[in-house]
Amino acid sequence: MARVVDSFSWHEYLRQQAMDSQTSLLKEFFVSQDFPEDMTIDQAEFVALDFETTGLDPRNDEIVSIGLVPFTMQRIKVAKAKHWIVRPKCQLKDDSIVIHGITHSEIMNAPPIAEVLEEVIQELYGKIVVVHYRYIESEFLNSAVVRELGEEMWFPMVDTMHIEAQQHRSGWRCKLKRLLGGKLPSIRLVDSRLRYGLPRYHMHSAMTDAIATAELLQAQVRHRFPEETPVAQLWL
Repeated sequence: MARVVDSFSWHEYLRQQAMDSQTSLLKEFFVSQDFPEDMTIDQAEFVALDFETTGLDPRNDEIVSIGLVPFTMQRIKVAKAKHWIVRPKCQLKDDSIVIHGITHSEIMNAPPIAEVLEEVIQELYGKIVVVHYRYIESEFLNSAVVRELGEEMWFPMVDTMHIEAQQHRSGWRCKLKRLLGGKLPSIRLVDSRLRYGLPRYHMHSAMTDAIATAELLQAQVRHRFPEETPVAQLWL
């Protein structure tokens, strides 16, 4: 289970992790994540992160594809986007292949995650990490870091799915609708994007999903948050 830390204690937690970490890679990462407490959304550098995995259980499944793209509220830096296919130690499952489309032949000559993990983490330095459904990226990244580096790697993220859930899955109207058997709006990435008039992409490519998540956060901020909102208000 991820460590539960409320948004007001993340700064203290990150500083402690920076002191306690035994690897320079993670120590530098935690230092880079200790942003000014009053930093606002319009001042922040973000990076959207997405994983495709062999399944949904981070204890037994592994990452097979990583996509990320840096962005700000003004622009998405597609030219600096990165994508990796990695070879898991566990077997690919047929149902996961149907979802992400990565086949046995594609991972046969791919590097193990140990060979790309340092580069991936360095791409996150100094940026607010943004995901759609943090359980996947948070839990799977931590599991990979524990296996390869022997330390845990918990840190705050902005979760665009959680932002949608606050709007469409909470409040008395949603609770009443659920009690009456009504269907609540989908908060999946593709459906969330459509609510903001964003184009439909072919999902379940780590690179495409990372770009789609970056666009979604930009739209969410434009519609629902003043740009001077402190980033810490969105941290989970």
